[in-house]
Amino acid sequence: MPFSPALTFRSATEADIPALVALVTSAYRGDASRVGWTTEADILDGERIDPEVLREDIQRPHSRVLLLEDGDGGILACAHIAEEDGAGYFGMFAVRPGLQNAGTGRRVLAEAERVVRDDWQLPVMRMTVIVQREELIAWYERRGYVRTGRFKPFPYGDERFGLPRRDDLRFEVLEKPLIQPEANNS
Repeated sequence: MPFSPALTFRSATEADIPALVALVTSAYRGDASRVGWTTEADILDGERIDPEVLREDIQRPHSRVLLLEDGDGGILACAHIAEEDGAGYFGMFAVRPGLQNAGTGRRVLAEAERVVRDDWQLPVMRMTVIVQREELIAWYERRGYVRTGRFKPFPYGDERFGLPRRDDLRFEVLEKPLIQPEANNS
């Protein structure tokens, strides 16, 4: 997507919850998600984000749901960033399926990294990605994220995070340093 001055970032409010649930679901679940490349429709059914979890993310300290809007106030993309254990955490990343693969996601990720690095002064960004999402992991690796070899279990039985279509899902932690250590010039 070429740069447009009409595109702006802002923080989500509780009034944005219905539109965010629709956006995130359309990017990952069901037939609408198949327009883009981020679909999880083959491995998960159900909702991608629970409105109450989203409300908690919007309200809690050291947490921000970042929105990218067009000039008419339409939400094009979103991501959740938060401070977690002295690092930035990046999640709930979604781009309208028809806008995927056009640079929109790179813009949102860059802005999230800028906020975590410059505004919050945190040295690293972390995220969790379902290990079966090799294409998505490769996309993050091209943006400087590395696989840590640390894994977290998928929340089987908690329908707020989807209905798994397979029994081998788990997350891998990816991370990227945002603040480079100063070179020793001695």
